[in-house]
Amino acid sequence: MKKVFLILFSIESLICCTSKNVEEDTSGKNPDSRFYTKLDTVAITTENDDTIKYSKKQFNELIDKHPEFVSDLPENPDRLYFCFGNNAEFGSEAGQDQYYTLYAYFLKQRNGIEKYAAKRKKLTTIFSNINSIFGYVAYGGTYFGHQGYRIPAYAEYLVYVLSLDKENDTDQYDISKQKKLYIQTLRQIIEDESAIDFESLGQNKIDRIKKMNALVDEIDHLITNSYDLRCAQYFHYQYYSRL
Repeated sequence: MKKVFLILFSIESLICCTSKNVEEDTSGKNPDSRFYTKLDTVAITTENDDTIKYSKKQFNELIDKHPEFVSDLPENPDRLYFCFGNNAEFGSEAGQDQYYTLYAYFLKQRNGIEKYAAKRKKLTTIFSNINSIFGYVAYGGTYFGHQGYRIPAYAEYLVYVLSLDKENDTDQYDISKQKKLYIQTLRQIIEDESAIDFESLGQNKIDRIKKMNALVDEIDHLITNSYDLRCAQYFHYQYYSRL
């Protein structure tokens, strides 16, 4: 599993995005038309319980314009957005949130909604807790709100990476010491940041520290194998190391 995880992220840092142009078969039919909907309306519900609705025509046009959503070789959502999403259609922060929501929706169908439901929920919760911890430390901000919409896409991609490994989420060694060090790192961040936090005082500060440590407790409980741990560390250091 470790090799698959590292190889995929290494390759993505070196290669360019695959071409977005859709090749038609000899009949002139778009090969991605198999993903077209026959429903009058497609409703996509986000993890934040918002709903994006597309008419049949809008949904099928979306697939025509963004074949990367149904590609046979899914890539990291950040990479796809950089290549194909950062334009007038999805160029705003809210537009980027929507792009990531669509990415997660399509990849979720590919991965298997029920097959990976538990792993999907676990990774989403771990990532959301990490986001919340740093949101507390920073006293909020739009970055953390937008991350809330994008986390399902990050989690779904890592579910896809997991699906490629034949060992299927099993450990070859004891991760308890590595996990302990990572959990200690999170608690140390909370302790250090709280020591220089002069915006909260008294009981309010105590309550904030308790809430952050409760989030760490849940992360500690959810990380049960090396893949969970590597995903947590990757997400943490990729998106919060410069905050």
